[in-house]
Amino acid sequence: MQHIAVVTTVGDMDQGRRLARTIVERGLAACVRLIPAESFFVWKDEVQQETETQVVIKTTHDLYDALEAAIVQEHPYELPAIYATALCRVYEPYGQWVIECTAAARSRTRGTAV
Repeated sequence: MQHIAVVTTVGDMDQGRRLARTIVERGLAACVRLIPAESFFVWKDEVQQETETQVVIKTTHDLYDALEAAIVQEHPYELPAIYATALCRVYEPYGQWVIECTAAARSRTRGTAV
């Protein structure tokens, strides 16, 4: 099973906490880490500088579509950055824990028992 880290950003820690709780409660991720960040970006033809919260979500590749849909549904931004990075090596006990925590969501997205 391919493990991934999905990353997005939100405006502040409270938004990050709400998004993290929703994702974990739905079983779409085993763990979500919130990191304070300062971002520089172009939006509507102007350079912006904002304090944000980076949201790093630990899950499996087969849950990406359901996770992306949940993020888009709950996200406060008009255009959220959402991207995934494949994790080429994962400590086996940790990887197994991620699989176990997300088993029910995988079952729901496939419509079969895990």
